[in-house]
Order: sequence, then C-alpha cells, then structure tokens
Amino acid sequence: MLDQTAARDFINRVWDSEITPTLTDYIRIPNKSPSFEPDWAQLGHMERAVEMFATWAREKIAALPGASISVERLPGRTPLILIEVPGARGVDTVLLYGHLDKQPEMTGWAEGKGPWVPVLEGDKLYGRGGADDGYAMFGAITALLALQQQNIAHARAVIVIEASEESGSPDLPFYMDALSDRIGPVSLVVCLDSGCGDYERLWLTTSLRGLVGGTLRIDVLEEGVHSGDASGIVPSSFRVLRQLLARLENVDTGEVIVEALRAPIPPERVAQAKIAADALGDAVFSKFPFVAGMRPAVSDRAELVLNRTWRPALSVTGLAGAPAPGSAGNVLRPFTEAKLSMRLPPTLDAKGAAARMQAILEADPPYGARVTFHSDEPGSGWNAPKTLPWLEAALEHASRAAWGKAMAMMGEGGSIPFMGMLGRKFPEAQFVVTGVLGPNSNAHGPNEFLHIPTGKRVTETVAHVLAAHAGR
Repeated sequence: MLDQTAARDFINRVWDSEITPTLTDYIRIPNKSPSFEPDWAQLGHMERAVEMFATWAREKIAALPGASISVERLPGRTPLILIEVPGARGVDTVLLYGHLDKQPEMTGWAEGKGPWVPVLEGDKLYGRGGADDGYAMFGAITALLALQQQNIAHARAVIVIEASEESGSPDLPFYMDALSDRIGPVSLVVCLDSGCGDYERLWLTTSLRGLVGGTLRIDVLEEGVHSGDASGIVPSSFRVLRQLLARLENVDTGEVIVEALRAPIPPERVAQAKIAADALGDAVFSKFPFVAGMRPAVSDRAELVLNRTWRPALSVTGLAGAPAPGSAGNVLRPFTEAKLSMRLPPTLDAKGAAARMQAILEADPPYGARVTFHSDEPGSGWNAPKTLPWLEAALEHASRAAWGKAMAMMGEGGSIPFMGMLGRKFPEAQFVVTGVLGPNSNAHGPNEFLHIPTGKRVTETVAHVLAAHAGR
C-alpha cells in the first residue's frame, strides 16, 4: 500500500521545486500545433519544447533502474518523446499519454497576462499549454518516482508525449504503428489530457463526443446589388442559410432533429450524469460567463450534462461574406459562408454523419441557390469500456486519499481524436482518462490556467493506480 503522507510530501516537493518552474519556462515557448503554424519545423519552437521536456525527463528517470528515453522522428512528422520504464511484471505494460503542442494565442487575455506570458497567481499558473497538457509528462514521471521512493512495484510503463494533438493527432497513428514492438501489449492506458468538473474530487472521463466541422456556402448572386432594388425579388443568402440550418436543428430548442446524427444514451451514462450533476450543482452552467439575464438551455442539471456529453449539438463558429456593421451599406450580398461545428454522440460514426450532413444541406437548395458543404476530416468520439472492479476500487481509493471525496464520472463535450484510435489498438485495455482542466481554466481560450493543487492530486492518483494495477 502506498503511504499517502509520504507520497504527497514527495510529489508536492517535486511540483514546487521542479515542475512548476519548468512549466513556467515552457509556457514562454510559442510551440503552436502544425495546424496553426505550418512553419513549425523552421521556426524551432517545437524543438525547444521537445528538448526542454527530454532534458528534464532524462535527469529524473536516471533514478529509475533501466529507464530510457528517445526522441522519435518520422519523416515529415512532428517529433514524439518515448520513455520506457521497466517494471516488475514482465511484458505487461501501462501506456501514459500527454502532448506538448499548443493551441494558438486567442484574444481577450487579461491585462498583464498572455499566451506566452507565464503568470503565477496563488495556486494558478496562467499561460498557454501548462494545463493542456504540458504537465502530463512531469506528473507521470513523478508518480513513478513516488512509487520508487517507497519500493512499490509497478508494471512496465511507457510514456508517450506527442506533438500534434491540437491538430487532431494526425501523426500519432504512424508512431503507434512504427513503435508497436517497443510499446508491446498494453493492459492500461492513462491519459492526462482531459477535464474535471471541479477541483474538489477525482473526475474520470467516460466518453468524448465526435465532431464534424465544415464550411457551408450559399451563393445567390454573381455580385452584390442595391437592397432597395433587389430585396423582395432576390432571396437573401442569409435567409437561405437559416432555412438550411433548420434542416439540422430545431431553432427554438437547439435539438438536432436528424435521426442519423443521434444515438441512444447508455443507461449507465445517464446514471453517472445524475451523480455528476448532483456533485456540481449550479456549476454545471454557472462556470460559463453568461451575460446578465442569460440562462442555460434547460433547467434540469442532469439534462444539461447529457446535452454537453452525449447529445449532438450544432454551432456556427464563423461567418464570411458580410462586412462589419459599421461598414455595411444597403447592399444585398452575393453569398454567405458559415463554418459549422456539429458535435456528435460518442458512439456515432463521424464519416457517415459527415456524408449525411452534406446530403441534407445540398439537396433541393431553396430557390435554386448554389449550395456547397465541404467537411473537414470527421472525428468519431469514444466511449470507455466497462471499468473493471479492481480499477474502480483503485480510483475510488485514490480520490478519497488525494481529495478526501468520492470520485465522479462524466463524459466530456469535446473531442480527443486519438482516444478512439487507442481504444481500437488496445481493445482489451482499461482506460483512465482524467485531467486538470476545471472550471474557468479556459483551455484554448484567453486566461488559460493550470490549477497546481489539482495537478499534484492527479499525480497522486496516477501513483495509486499504478500500484493497484501491479497488485491486481
């Protein structure tokens, strides 16, 4: 059994003296993911981040007998850090995952803060990438060191830190195939790239929604014309857009009405949503910066959780073809272009959903307008396999030991594309998906922060799970 007091003291010391200062330096590096920085290789920011991580890891794993680290480089791909730590159970392997690439800057940072400007305020380290999820490698290694401090056995551990996650992990499958012999059979996957409902207990991610993104364009004219002359004769491209979107969702409720984009919600996920809603209370919706007077889509908190994690939802995330209001003249515009984001149920096939959306949007265009829908690469979601009793007991113990409260389980509304790939590659493995992205941590947005106490507690959790896995 892990001595909780000794483990916490050790983990806190490493976080305070080494991890937090290193993450502070890491935030300064603008190593944006390739989708946002095509010249990443020439700029060198990714290389600086890789070298920083590898140097820290190389020094720390020297205390773990037989451990090794390599930086893998496939042609035309972002690099990947592979750390191998021998264990006491032969070929049985735990795979621990994280990434070091980042989202772009985003506007709206508070005064004195910025994506590449680390600011430590109390328990929060502000800046891009610390929580999403630069901390993962540091936490995984520190958990292994905490076990070694107490001579507690663990299985063979392989830590994978990729550099294309924020672009949808296009490079990871190639590395998983190329390194399959070195990784070996995996019985447990620990992913530290997810969120938490609050900072008061361990949160396990049980599912992730899929995503179909795409661009819908409506052309009604070859060029703009005077609205006084044409309105009432030429249908507005924006009105056509509204009609087409109404084919997908109920405008009054936001419910996606296309049956092919929906999926049954498993009963256990409904039960977990109710528990999560009770644990969170009004934080289910109050964590969002609503304007005064605005209210959530429905009043039932459990239904809000299910809306966010299992039901499809359509968002219009971008518009083109229209000038800013201050520059808009009395012109009926020739086209409207909208960026659509359709979140999908975790169990739905995203490629089929994308084809169905295209067929619905392009069929029989209103007034004969020219309508095109081009989807981005669709990403299917993920639903965790049933948690085995030994792991459920270990996670419950870890939550009570590290946080003093029972754990909670909940799906996430966003997507982690590689999870489905890992689920297919290791169909017999158990999964622990958790993270530090809690209320207001604002991953991908302005004022992103890492809640350091939660990072420490997640590290404790990994140590508990690794010990339980070896003794199961």
